[in-house]
Amino acid sequence: MQVSLTELKSNIGKYVTIADSQDIIITKNGKPAAKLTNAKIDKVALMESLFGVIPSDVDFDAMKIERILK
Repeated sequence: MQVSLTELKSNIGKYVTIADSQDIIITKNGKPAAKLTNAKIDKVALMESLFGVIPSDVDFDAMKIERILK
């Protein structure tokens, strides 16, 4: 959903309630300026964002031992 900054300021309570179920793109002069979203952590989306970040050849046990020895 998109909403202008002026509309958001006039009806902030309404859009905070809507943001609980969907993201709201706030526009300024017709261009996206910010995003209003809920505060709940989407664990699935978080995990999907991490795929490909950690190399597949990382040895977590070796890393753990290295941290302990410091």
